Amino acid sequence: MVSDHTSGTRRKRQAFNGLMKSPGVRFKLPFWAMNFSYACLLRGSGVSKGPVGKYDAVLAVSDHIGLSINKPGNAFDALQTELEAHKDWHFGFLSYDLKNEVEKLDSLNPDGVGMPLLHFFRPEIMVFIKGADIIIESEKFEPEKILNSILGTEADTQCVCSGEPNLKARETKEEYISKINKIKEHIVEGDVYEMNYCTEFFIEECFVSPSALFTRLFDISKAPFSAFYKWQDKYLMCGSPERFLKKEGNTLISEPIKGTAPRHPDKEQDLKNKEALKNSEKDRAENVMIVDLVRNDFSRTCKPGTVEVEELFGIYGFEQVWQMISTVKGELPENKHAIEAIRNAFPMGSMTGAPKVKAMELIELFELSKRGLYSGSVGYFTPDGDFDFNVVIRSILYNEATQYLSFHVGGAIVYDSDPEGEYEECLLKARSMR
Repeated sequence: MVSDHTSGTRRKRQAFNGLMKSPGVRFKLPFWAMNFSYACLLRGSGVSKGPVGKYDAVLAVSDHIGLSINKPGNAFDALQTELEAHKDWHFGFLSYDLKNEVEKLDSLNPDGVGMPLLHFFRPEIMVFIKGADIIIESEKFEPEKILNSILGTEADTQCVCSGEPNLKARETKEEYISKINKIKEHIVEGDVYEMNYCTEFFIEECFVSPSALFTRLFDISKAPFSAFYKWQDKYLMCGSPERFLKKEGNTLISEPIKGTAPRHPDKEQDLKNKEALKNSEKDRAENVMIVDLVRNDFSRTCKPGTVEVEELFGIYGFEQVWQMISTVKGELPENKHAIEAIRNAFPMGSMTGAPKVKAMELIELFELSKRGLYSGSVGYFTPDGDFDFNVVIRSILYNEATQYLSFHVGGAIVYDSDPEGEYEECLLKARSMR
């Protein structure tokens, strides 16, 4: 997920070759990151479509808050100003509720976690890992001392949750199915032709180790766009398989996912599940709707005639599920800033539905809790203006101060959706977190 770009500031940079023959450094990164107020760890995996970048993992940490915004209005403009003022690495996130800045929308549902709307910081220390090699950059500290500090960090993966966790659903199965039937009525009436509906699971009075929880989640999912994010005492543990948007040079790339089938330990049955997904008319219909939506988003930014579908209905295997992934590309004009491309595509169509604005209005009407960082995006900007951002799904959010833990799951609802089947798919997607 991370490209090879040199820093825009004067950081000391040192490579340590052959240190990763044992998993010690990579394993300890999320635990060492707990020493800082702000941290972003991005981890990739070779099981996904295409390369995730030159590095297997990158960690950025800082004690300086950087740009943090809690209310919509000028968040994207403020981010563009920050990027133009400092040609440097910026790591951060975009919460789903930035939709209220893109369109005339509201978010009035309760939020149990309380992450900011947007946060980006310039790292004081960066750690890059590729194979057996590690590279450390820092303005203030000697890379060798940083390495020794990481190696000396204790990592206790056993302390994941104190007591017996009482996992609660925000709504009952009956309430969920009733909502799906009401959404289908809107589809029949022509308000939308696809809508992504999500529901929350949560635990109250739960003390966990966020770094241990992320380690477990990654071990289970090995997702290519995994992320661990620390914002003071609030955390994201993300096992996402999906890329939202990438800029490399002038090329924009989006890889929307729609279509899920379970993996099976029996190889023959596993291949049958894969073929069933590949040939599913419902999943193909969902996928192509979102591809058309992405193409429309790209057309608002890209050069005319450059938007194309590079791959349609690709089937890719992950640890827990098969996924249907398509790839859309376009060319960004020289006179348009990268932020404009993100703003015009945000939030990602795979997490809203189509038409996008009406789908988001119905999401606010039917869902019972604010999505916050879920359905948002985590990623980075390079010093020369490239970027790469994931889709925050298959994720756990945690507020350490209130000991509130939360995760959402959802799916695309279309005309021929089976409410029982949609509920079962939600449970499948929640398996890693459960």
